[in-house]
This record gives sequence, C-alpha cells and structure tokens, in this order.
Amino acid sequence: MTASDVIHSFVRGTGNTRFGRLPGSTPLTLMAQAADTALASAGLARHQVDGVLCGYATTLPHLMLADRFCEFASLQPAYAHGMAGGGATGGLMAMLAHDLVRAGRCRNVLVVAGENRLSGQSRDQSMQTLAQVGEPEIEVPNGASVPAYYALLASRYLHEVGLDADALSDFAVLMRRHAASHPDAHLPEPLTAEAARQARPIASPLRLSDCCPISDGAVAIVVSSEPGDGIPVRIAGAGQAHRHQHLGALEDVMRSGASDAAGRAFAEAGRTPADIDYLAIYDSFTITLMMLLEELGMAPRGQAVTRLRAGDFDSGGVQPLNTHGGLLAFGHSGVAGGLMHLAEAARQLAGRAGDRQLAPRRRALFHADGGVLSSHVSLILETA
Repeated sequence: MTASDVIHSFVRGTGNTRFGRLPGSTPLTLMAQAADTALASAGLARHQVDGVLCGYATTLPHLMLADRFCEFASLQPAYAHGMAGGGATGGLMAMLAHDLVRAGRCRNVLVVAGENRLSGQSRDQSMQTLAQVGEPEIEVPNGASVPAYYALLASRYLHEVGLDADALSDFAVLMRRHAASHPDAHLPEPLTAEAARQARPIASPLRLSDCCPISDGAVAIVVSSEPGDGIPVRIAGAGQAHRHQHLGALEDVMRSGASDAAGRAFAEAGRTPADIDYLAIYDSFTITLMMLLEELGMAPRGQAVTRLRAGDFDSGGVQPLNTHGGLLAFGHSGVAGGLMHLAEAARQLAGRAGDRQLAPRRRALFHADGGVLSSHVSLILETA
C-alpha cells in the first residue's frame, strides 16, 4: 500500500443542543437535533450516512437504541449499533468510527448521544443508576455511589501528592470561566474560589463545586473519509486501556490506565505530549481532571494545579483546557457530556468555535474515562 492509498478519518461535522433543564425533551428528540446540526456542519445529506454509532441512555434503556434512533431520525445506514462504556462511550464510539472509516467499511459515520438525564428521571432514580457502578457484592451493599468512590480516590491521591482539597476548587473556577463564553452551557454563572471552597460537602473531600451537574442535552459528530470544507481535522491516533472495572480492584491510583491509552494514541500518531496545544480532558469531578492531567503527562505529579495557577490552561495559555467549560460547567448529559469535549476540540482546531475561538491550534489531546477511572480512551486530533 502506498501513501496515496492510506485512508484517513476526519471529524467533518459537529453538533450539540443546549445543556441544562430542557422540559419536554426526550433522548430521541435531543439526539435528532444534535444530528441535524452535525450533518449540516458536515455538508452531508441523510442518505450519505452509512454508519451510525449511538451511545446508551439511562432514560431510554432500549436493547436496540441505534436502530430505534435511526428509525426516528429517518436514517438507513449499512452499519449501526449502540455502545456502552460509561463516560468513555463517546470516545470509544469515535475511535470505532475512526477504525470503520480507515478500514473502508464506512465513509460517513454519525456518532450521536443524548438524553434528558435531568428532567427525565427523579433524584432517586439518578442515585440508583449511579450506585450500580460499584462492585455488586461488596461496594453496592454498603451504599456507596459514584461521588463517594471519587471521594475515596481524591483522599488517597491528595495524600500521596501532598495537596489539600482547596487545590481542586481552582479547576471548578476555571471551567466556570470557560463556560461563561458558551451560549449552550448549563452553568455559565461565574464561580469564585471562595465560593467554590465554601460549597456544601458532598463526600469528603469533595464539595458540590467539585461535582458536575446532571443535565439534559445531546451531541453528535460526523467522522468521514473526506474532510469536507474548511480546515481539515484528522484523527491521527487512538488508544484504549481497561485495567479494572471497580474501585476495589484499582491497584495504584497513580496508574489507572490513562497513561496506557494515551501512550497508544501518541504512538499511532507519531507524536508526544509536547506536540499538544489543546486539551480536552474528562472532568466528571475536579479530582478526575487533576488525576488525568498528571497521568497523561500534561503535568508532573501534584503539579497540575501549579500549571493551572500559572495560566497554562486558560484560553490564552499554552495548552487551553476544555474551553466550553467541560462536564463541570457545560454539563453532563451522560454519554453526550464526554462527547462534547471532542466536539469542542474539533471546532477549535477547525476554527469554528465562534466567540470562544482561540489563536490557531494544531493538535489536541482528547481523553475520557468511564466508571471510576475504569475505561480509558485517548484520541489525537490534528489539522491536516
């Protein structure tokens, strides 16, 4: 095979709904809205979509959700299925779309996820869903839920690196500052460091400001064999890692699997962390963001907050981080919350981020995790 025969994959289009409380919405209506926007962005008609990957929705637990969505959205692809990998699902779907396109199986893959997670379920239903992440025979019977598991991680991690909970608050403040410039964000209101540190406790050492909100919303991207109009954004590398499922099986908080996934993605792309000038990192909790930044090699151990305070992750910094506000401020609508990080990274590289547009960026690192730092996926995007 010659260089001219190599098939590349491009993030050709992106779309999202507003995030927050959206009364009357359903997973299907939200996903259809995001898909319409993504296809318009990509300059593609419905009949040109030959692959559809659909993320699971807790408010619509359908055994054939991809088929259900395709029927609803008037799509008839040659390849379709649903996927579930917790918060990593959006990245996992994008990686599969990347592989499908490179293999010649599909030319235009619609990756879509969304649900009415805030308005479509009660607080008790939400807590019950989150509780099921734990190990069923030991962790779940003891009443823990996702915030408690991440609080345990935070306690251990902060002890290991010699920091206190106040270091986490600065990440919450940064995400709110970035969300303020996005018209679709769930929490665009400013947050001061003092207010973040005075927020009510959820699971020590995590405060309310350290936890992402639950949102309604949807996101879609189109991964294609052709770049479309404008600045091409190519998926240059991808990698996964799955070292454990439950927190009790995590042997070392300093190595959850993120570095393994990123190492594989960097190797495929032929790049190193020094080549990255935009960061799209999963942030279900502030501790998630801190731990991932450091395990991914974006900061030495215990120094992610030092880089943040130096302005490195600001919009004008050397490696802007989650310029849409991340899960902590843009919002968390299940799979769509993580997928939004990828959509924002692609928009920044393509010069399509509107009022949030940065000075030209060439390469982005996207990373997401599912469960309790359980399922990891990294993607390297670059302008072609």
